[in-house]
Amino acid sequence: MKVNIAIFVSGSGTNCENLIRYFEHSDVVKCALVVSNKPDAYALVRAERLGVPSAVVTKEMLNDSERMLPLLQNYGIGFIVLAGFLPLIPSFLIDAFPRKIINLHPALLPKFGGKGMWGHHVHEAVKAAGETETGMTVHYVTPVCDSGEIIAQYRVAISPEDSVDDIAEKEHQLEMEYFPKVVESVIVAR
Repeated sequence: MKVNIAIFVSGSGTNCENLIRYFEHSDVVKCALVVSNKPDAYALVRAERLGVPSAVVTKEMLNDSERMLPLLQNYGIGFIVLAGFLPLIPSFLIDAFPRKIINLHPALLPKFGGKGMWGHHVHEAVKAAGETETGMTVHYVTPVCDSGEIIAQYRVAISPEDSVDDIAEKEHQLEMEYFPKVVESVIVAR
């Protein structure tokens, strides 16, 4: 029996599209819903083009268990994947989906995590710190931002000559290659 996943997004949705395409013919996972906190997120366009239902949730709705839980139940959601979703996940969702919410972070946690560390801010911090490598981290979501148990990390070398955009592109290539495989492995292991 397939596990229905919801992909939570805030931006352009390259990882969202990658996940949908990866699981398109899966016997294990179905991308059943895309949830965005931004009505203009391009991820919603990607979801529509690929035939995946979507929902836009305001901050108030996200934090309202009487609205969020029925939304997820209507789609039979058994697992949540954060793919560039910026708001903190409320505790009631974490309680309703214990160890069934994972997040992708564009750095090697515990470095460069926490409030304000997302997207280009992370890559700028990596560059400013003079790091010789960067990477991606997939971790379980807890009430504390970017502090959940690490599931997987993938690394790539960077050099002082790399621009912030170069660093972002190298890290993004890791996401495209490994994120769907990590999601699949976590779900299969359940």
